Amino acid sequence: MAGDHVYATMRIILVCATGILQFGLCLHPLLTQEYRQRWLAVAAFIALACVTAVCCGWVLRRRPLPVALVVAGTAVVLAVSFCASAALAPDQRFQASDWSFGLVGWHLLLLLLDRVRTLITVLTAHLVTSMGLFLSAGVPDRATLGAAGAAAFGAVNVQLAVVVITRVLHWQTHEAMAVAEEKDRLVTRVLTAQQWEQGQRSLFADQLGSTLSLLAGLADGELDPRDSDTQRRCALAATQLRRLFAENDDMPDPLVHEVTACVDAAERRGVEVSFAISGAAVPVPSQVRHELTGPVVTALSAARIRARVSMLRTDEEVRIAVVADADDCAGLVIESTGRVGVEYRVYGEFLRLEARWRKQQS
Repeated sequence: MAGDHVYATMRIILVCATGILQFGLCLHPLLTQEYRQRWLAVAAFIALACVTAVCCGWVLRRRPLPVALVVAGTAVVLAVSFCASAALAPDQRFQASDWSFGLVGWHLLLLLLDRVRTLITVLTAHLVTSMGLFLSAGVPDRATLGAAGAAAFGAVNVQLAVVVITRVLHWQTHEAMAVAEEKDRLVTRVLTAQQWEQGQRSLFADQLGSTLSLLAGLADGELDPRDSDTQRRCALAATQLRRLFAENDDMPDPLVHEVTACVDAAERRGVEVSFAISGAAVPVPSQVRHELTGPVVTALSAARIRARVSMLRTDEEVRIAVVADADDCAGLVIESTGRVGVEYRVYGEFLRLEARWRKQQS
């Protein structure tokens, strides 16, 4: 996720910043300043270092911090804040000796970076507690109060700036990922459209190629229009072209539309065709539709006077059956495809054919 990547990167930066601040800037005041209870200040310093060290185990592996660690770490950091402030004399708070005030905020950032509302609440509680301890010793003069306010404002302002920067980076990364995903979807659609267009061109080229050779034979006199085989070839070519045009139509029930186109082509030749449909429309892939209607085209192109087409659709399969009185049925060759099974039998001058597609086979 884009957000996880941003937070993981920012936490690595915060771990480094917290370690540098604690041991580079806060260790010297701890060792050189006077405290009312030095052992309490040292224990607070060690506890904060332990929190950072424990977090490193997840941060350096770019994994989110467990909830239990976040809750326990936040409680420890707040307790450390109180203990470190209690170890100071009242006039030392918000001074150089008060190393814990700003450092605690960075630890809270490390723990609660991806929980902004909780982070703001805890930072506010930390600030209010620190100010309460500062004012509990008495009302300070203007200079002391101004210096304390400036120190508090500077520390909190920088930490809030980190929160804002993280949120902005998170939003920008999310937007960039969304744009990239949309671009990938558009590229996929373009490639799919190009493949479909190329497939349609191949189908048209193959179909027109066979039709042109048939027309050339008729024009050159090589084929006799009165011959039954020539008539059947012309009927087959006409039905195939009619179905091919129907495949490109945008219809709510494409399979019925394509079979109807085959029926119309047969009726234009004077064949009486009855078409019955049973069952609700089901989605059928375009290639499967092509394979289902292929045997129908062959059977209807061979019909002489009448034919009956029936379609059965269920949730599991689609069947299309054709019964037709055909000439020279013994010469028909109809083969099954990988996805569509075809069964046909010849009874004298009658042909019975069934094409079946099962969904689990697609």
